[in-house]
Amino acid sequence: MRKMSKVYTALIMIFLFAPIAILLVFSFNEAKSLSVFSGFSLNWYRELFRDAETLGAVRNTLVLALCAAVVSTVMGTAAAVGINKLRSRAMRAAMDTVTNIPMINPDIITGISLMLMFVFVGRIFGAATSLSFWTMLIAHVTFCLPYVILQVLPKLRQMDKALPEAAMDLGCTPVQAFMKVEIPEIMPGVVTGFIMAFTLSLDDFVISYFTSGNGFETLPIRIYSMTKKTVTPKMYALATIIFFVILALLILTNLVDDDSRARPARARRARRRVQRAAAGVIGGVLAAAGIAVLILSGSGTQELNVYNWGEYISDGSDDSLNTIEAFEQWYEETYGKKVKVNYTTFASNEDMYAKLSSGAVSFDVVIPSDYMIARMRSEGMLLPLDYSNIPNYSNISDSFHGLYYDPDDEYTVPYTYGVVGIIYNAAVVDETDANDWDLMWNEKYAGSILQFNNSRDAFATAQYKLGLDVNDTDRAKWDSALAELKRQSPLVKSYVMDEVYNMMESGEAAIAPYYAGDYFTMLDAQADGVDLRFYYPQRTNYFIDAMCIPSCCQNKELAEIFINYMLSPEPAIANAEYICYASPNSAVYTDEGYIDDMGEDAMEILYPEIGDFSARYNEFAFRSLDAETLDYVNSLWETLKIS
Repeated sequence: MRKMSKVYTALIMIFLFAPIAILLVFSFNEAKSLSVFSGFSLNWYRELFRDAETLGAVRNTLVLALCAAVVSTVMGTAAAVGINKLRSRAMRAAMDTVTNIPMINPDIITGISLMLMFVFVGRIFGAATSLSFWTMLIAHVTFCLPYVILQVLPKLRQMDKALPEAAMDLGCTPVQAFMKVEIPEIMPGVVTGFIMAFTLSLDDFVISYFTSGNGFETLPIRIYSMTKKTVTPKMYALATIIFFVILALLILTNLVDDDSRARPARARRARRRVQRAAAGVIGGVLAAAGIAVLILSGSGTQELNVYNWGEYISDGSDDSLNTIEAFEQWYEETYGKKVKVNYTTFASNEDMYAKLSSGAVSFDVVIPSDYMIARMRSEGMLLPLDYSNIPNYSNISDSFHGLYYDPDDEYTVPYTYGVVGIIYNAAVVDETDANDWDLMWNEKYAGSILQFNNSRDAFATAQYKLGLDVNDTDRAKWDSALAELKRQSPLVKSYVMDEVYNMMESGEAAIAPYYAGDYFTMLDAQADGVDLRFYYPQRTNYFIDAMCIPSCCQNKELAEIFINYMLSPEPAIANAEYICYASPNSAVYTDEGYIDDMGEDAMEILYPEIGDFSARYNEFAFRSLDAETLDYVNSLWETLKIS
C-alpha cells in the first residue's frame, strides 16, 4: 500500500511539473523551435529584455497586481474583522455565503457583468470610454477580496477573544488594541491573503479581458493576442521567470506560517517588521500612483489609441524598428508636441468588433480584415477619411483600389494582404503529389495532414477544391462541402491554428494549409531533417487587413497623421519585414533593400501576380455571411468535429 502511494504521488508530481520542466528547458533553447532542443543559449532572455511591448505588459501586470493586492488586503482584513464581530450566527453564515459567491462564480460571468456595469455607469456620466486601468483595478479587487477574507477569518476565529479586551483593560484604546494585539495575531493570514491576491491578479485573463481599456494591456492578454503569428520562445523565458517568482512567494508564505506556529515570540517580532514593511509598500504604491496621475494629467501630451492584431507591427525586437516609438519621436520633431500611442492588440476580428460595438472603449485607429470592414461600414462604425491628411496614400498600388469592402475608397487604407497556400514537408511528400487542393485529400499521407480549426477556412478548402463559391448562401452547396470534409476527416492528424507552427517545424505533420507570410516564420525555425516547401492552389482565399478610423475616435486628425506616417517608406518597410506578410505599398515592394532582405523566393511567394490582384481578390475573398447562413455553417462544423 505504501509503495502504491509513492507511485501515485510520483505520477501526480510528473503530471503537474513535467510541462513546467519542459518550459524551463526550452527557454534556454538556441533555435526558434518550440519542440526541438538544439543547444543551450540565453538568446531568448536577451530578446525578452529587448521587447518593449512585452516588458510594458509585464510592468502593467505587476502594477495592477500590486495595487489590487494592497487594496483587497486592506478591505478584506477590515471585512473579516467585521464579519467576525457579528453576533448573529445566521448573519455570519449569510455574509460567508455572499463573500464566497465571487470565488465560485464562473470568471466569464463575473467579467461580462462587470463590463456591463462599467459601460452603464460610463454612459450615465457621458464618458467617452468606460474601461480603463481603474475599471481593471476594481474588477481585480472584486475577485481577490473573498480570498483575503478566507485567509484572515480563520486567524481571527483562532485568536483568544480575551486578548483585545485585556489590552483595553490595561489602558489601550480600541484602535490601539486592534493595531497592537489583533493585527500581530492575524498577520500570517493577512500576509497569505496578500500573496494570494497578488498571484490571482497576476494570473487573471478572463476578467481582465472584459474590463481592460485601451492602452493598458496585461501580460495574459498580450500572450492571448499573439495568435496572428506564433508565440515566440521568449515567452518561455518570461514564463520561467514568472514561475520562479511565484515559487519564491509560495515559499515565503509557508515560512511565515511555519514560523508563526513554531516560534511565537520571534514570530511577533517578524510580524512587526512585516507590518512596517507592508505599510511602506502600501504608502509607496499609493504615492507612486498619485505622482503618476499628476504627471499624466498635467503633461499636456496627446494620446492616440491604436487597436491591432497581436505581433502585427514592428516593435523593435530582432533589431527591427520600433515604429510606435519612431512615430512618437517624429511627431514631436515635426509638430513640436508630444504624443503617446496607447497600442492595444486583439486576437480576432470578432473580438475587436465585440469590444468596439459594446461602447466600452474608444480607439482612434483599428486594423480589421476586409469582411469585418464591410460589416462595420454597413453598420456606421467607421468614419470617412480625409485623404488630404494622408498624402502617402498615393503609395498604395492601384490593384488595391475599389475593392468590395470599400468600393469608393472612403474609409480604408490597406495595411497588409495575403493568400492561403499549402505548406508541405518535401522530405515526406512526393513533389509530384504537391498540386492544387488534392494533396489535402491524398490517402498516402493519412495521419500527416493538418486542417484549419475554424469553420470558414476549413470549409473553404473543400469549396475551392469542388469549384464552389465560398460566399454562396445555398445550403445544399455547403452540405456538399461538408461531405468532402467528412471524406477528408480520417486522414487528418489534427485541426489546428497556431499549433501548426510547432507541428510543421518539428516534422510532426507533413501537410497544412496556412497563410503565405507565416510560411517564412516556420521556415526559419524548421528542425533538422525537415524541408518545408510552399505552393498556391489554383483557387484559394485572398485577404486584406486595412487601417480604419472607427466612429468612436476622439482625435481624427491625429489618427490620419498616424496612418500617413505608417505609409512612409521606413516604417512601412520595417512592418513588412517584421510581419512577413505582403504589403500593398509600392514604396515597400519596389525597394531594392527590401527585395534583397526578403530574397527572390520570398518575393515570388508573397507577391504573386500583383498586377492581377484585384480581379482574383474580388472572385475568391471571403465576404460576410448573413446571420442565418453563418449559424448553419457553424452547425455543420460542429457536426464534422463530433463525427
